Amino acid sequence: MYELNNMTWEEVAQAVRDGVQTAVLPIGATEQHGPHMGCGMDSAIAHTLCKDVAANTPVILLPTLPYGCSIGHSRRWPGTMALNPKTLIDVICDLGDWVYSSGIKRLLLVNGHVTNEAPLRCALEMLRARYDDLMVALIHTARLSERVKKAHFDDAEDWHANAAETALMMAIHPHIVRTDKLAEADDPDRTDGCIFSHPVNHTSLNGVTGKPSAATVEMGQELYQWMCDDLTDLLLHAVQEQAPLAYSYHTSILASNPG
Repeated sequence: MYELNNMTWEEVAQAVRDGVQTAVLPIGATEQHGPHMGCGMDSAIAHTLCKDVAANTPVILLPTLPYGCSIGHSRRWPGTMALNPKTLIDVICDLGDWVYSSGIKRLLLVNGHVTNEAPLRCALEMLRARYDDLMVALIHTARLSERVKKAHFDDAEDWHANAAETALMMAIHPHIVRTDKLAEADDPDRTDGCIFSHPVNHTSLNGVTGKPSAATVEMGQELYQWMCDDLTDLLLHAVQEQAPLAYSYHTSILASNPG
């Protein structure tokens, strides 16, 4: 397994020379997850999923980024430690620069927190414009496939700390879950029909949206296996993918065809 934290610079260089030119960056968040789950849930799933899958795929696993864009959770509940969107963009772009300088030509951002999406997409746009031969992908742990997405959205459209997330933690990180709090943790999705995107303090009584009381270890085990299988398929494709066309980003068609 190529885990950057445990590799020397010589080992990184050799891996790249041997053709391992795909890096995976797990990105989570540190934020409240209701009265029944620890604040590190998003980072835990991103880290564990990527580590388990990287063990069986030819990729370099980068250290997990444990902070994300969680400002929508408000300051109503203690424990959230958030980055502003522009900060997250800068962090990912800075890391992308260093990934590229190491000779890595494919970077997969594996996101475990829903509202990281916009800044991560901005960083992707900036990196692929900066480096013509760097391919960047954004993958969401809750939307790896239709079956994974359905499991996450089963109990709420605007879900958070719901049955799926709770079940996953019960299966792979049970110490994060307070099972004695599950029976009273459910809170409905109040966003149906809303035009505006409201922060969580305006949509939830306790920081939850969904039905964590419905979670079981067996549900989490099945869902996690799906996620491992589906992410493995994506990574095996990614390490082989080439751009459909080879035209330069930085040279116009007029410059390249002066006649």
